[in-house]
Amino acid sequence: MAHTSRHPLQRLIHYGRAYRVQVWQATLCSILNKIFDLAPPLLIGAAVDVVVQKQDSWIARLGVTGVVGQLGLLTLLSFIIWGLESLFEYAYARLWRNLAQRIQHDLRLDVYAHVQELEMEYFETRSTGRLMSIVNDDINQLERFLDYGANEVLQVTATVVIIGGIFFYLAPTVAWIAMLPMPFILWGSIAFQKLLAPRYADVREQASLLNSRLSNNFSGIMTIKSFVTEAYEIERIRRESEAYRKSNQRAIALSSAFTPLIRILILIGFTTTLFFGGIAVVRGTLSVGNYSVLVYLIQRLLWPLTRLGETLDQYQRAMASTNRVMDLLDTPIAIHSGRTPLPLHTVQGEIVLQNVSFAYQGRSPVVKNLSLTIPAGKTIAIVGSTGSGKSTLVKLLLRLYEIDSGCITLDGINLQDIQLRDLRRAIGLVSQDVFLFHGTVWENITYGTPEATFQEVVAAAKIAEAHEFIEALPQGYDTIVGERGQKLSGGQRQRLAIARAVLKNPPILILDEATSAVDNETEAAIQRSLERITQNRTTIAIAHRLSTIRNADHIYVMEAGELIEAGRHEELLEQNGVYASLWRVQMGIKHGGWEG
Repeated sequence: MAHTSRHPLQRLIHYGRAYRVQVWQATLCSILNKIFDLAPPLLIGAAVDVVVQKQDSWIARLGVTGVVGQLGLLTLLSFIIWGLESLFEYAYARLWRNLAQRIQHDLRLDVYAHVQELEMEYFETRSTGRLMSIVNDDINQLERFLDYGANEVLQVTATVVIIGGIFFYLAPTVAWIAMLPMPFILWGSIAFQKLLAPRYADVREQASLLNSRLSNNFSGIMTIKSFVTEAYEIERIRRESEAYRKSNQRAIALSSAFTPLIRILILIGFTTTLFFGGIAVVRGTLSVGNYSVLVYLIQRLLWPLTRLGETLDQYQRAMASTNRVMDLLDTPIAIHSGRTPLPLHTVQGEIVLQNVSFAYQGRSPVVKNLSLTIPAGKTIAIVGSTGSGKSTLVKLLLRLYEIDSGCITLDGINLQDIQLRDLRRAIGLVSQDVFLFHGTVWENITYGTPEATFQEVVAAAKIAEAHEFIEALPQGYDTIVGERGQKLSGGQRQRLAIARAVLKNPPILILDEATSAVDNETEAAIQRSLERITQNRTTIAIAHRLSTIRNADHIYVMEAGELIEAGRHEELLEQNGVYASLWRVQMGIKHGGWEG
């Protein structure tokens, strides 16, 4: 990743270039608020000066000689200054918090959109919980810092600059003594920051591991219950939670020490101002009014620094989260869309594989030098044992994975040249691992085809032999199916998936064990439906039960990623090879004894 060597704040600033105007507006309001916030001590000093010096006060030099008039002017200024301070506090709070919300919203969408473009291998080698932790928790952590922390950093900086300037203007001899602790405070802040950074990085990592475990367990709750492993899982969660607690504990032990140490340095600054400033007043080199200003201002300068620990804490948490978010956003996309458009109505559906080889990362080849042709408008079947590469072919056709060598063409066009959206729109997939979204039956059938009419949805459901059971559900097509469709049986989920593919009406249909979860009666009904919808459509059927593909125009038999037999059902039986052997086994054993 190109940007990981950069500081997380640099990466965040680089990302936030689009928000420059809002950042400057919020920054200006924060600084103006701090200027007016620091004005009251000056007013107090002026009031003391008026009371002590009377007609010789510095306000009298403005032309207001009477004490009452001077105090009246100070009262009016107080109203104006406090009003402006309140106005700019409202403005910066609103600007920073809205900016935080906008960056949080945009960043989450950008990260999610980027993650969606990543290849399937990325998801298969990482836990969902970890991704959820980054897209949700880490971005929220960043939002919390922008809400309050950014303003706090600006105001502390403005306080140091403004009060430092006033000190050196009013009492240069005292100023350097009062400012003596500042370099040590800044050095201490930087040192703590460096020590805290790896600890908070570890906190975020432990948080993602805990999230991952929880997400995994909620997905597998049925397995946990059926194997009676509740106590075992509680212990695993306890260990992950304990690791997260200890990681936080290590960070807290360090961050909690910051404020007490800073207080000692603040005490030095305050007492030196009190002592040396008082001596200057006695010697007549500093007025009583200015001394009052300095004593008030040194508190306004130094005491906010005690909050620096909390701000630093927020900052380090935010930077640890920023690194994780930006690392995800910078993850390179491996599979890029081609540029050749492929309008749906022009697709004939001829697919040709030439010397195709493919291996999952770190594993031996699953597909080896495979060449086969799938004629347009025909139904072909692919059979073979587990690990023979059948389902991998589906992933390669959809370009969910990129082939290592060889070439796959659709209507003579290399798949890598076709626009990804067009390629995937042209293919309808019914997988054995049916995924339904939490929502209604209607929403799941029309997923990908939201503009479909009621008549079209019902027609698709009837073809998939699903209409009858849908009508029997409590709310019919408006029935909620539950997360992953858990309120439905395996056969019902399979039929909804078929209805979804039928409604999409793609020129190429892939049936990856499309009837694996249905009973024999439903399978026979679906087979009749499939015979209708596969007319004049390129259909690729991957099957375990050979009875479901016996009428295919062509059958390919795969073993260990290679093509070992090909032909029609009758031709393959006559060859008396692997296919014939499997056919005899399945016909002899009532409930399929062969699985792949």
